[in-house]
Amino acid sequence: MSETQTTYMLDVRAIAPRERHPRIFALLDALKAGEALILTNDHAPEPLRSHLTLTRPNQFDWEYLEDGPQVWRVQIVRRAEPEGD
Repeated sequence: MSETQTTYMLDVRAIAPRERHPRIFALLDALKAGEALILTNDHAPEPLRSHLTLTRPNQFDWEYLEDGPQVWRVQIVRRAEPEGD
């Protein structure tokens, strides 16, 4: 049985390109384990995915919901934190 988690939506198409990544990363950093961000974009978000993988390795799962050619939507879910220290 899975617990329902919060999903946030962000459409960055109306946001100035230089402001997109800072806004996205602020939202991602605020997510709790199991919470998700569904991101809508007007181009393939591979640069974002590369940046996310480099700066926050193994912290998020990435799934395409819509893969262009006009609109891209991805669901980014914060992974559960590892147990124990």
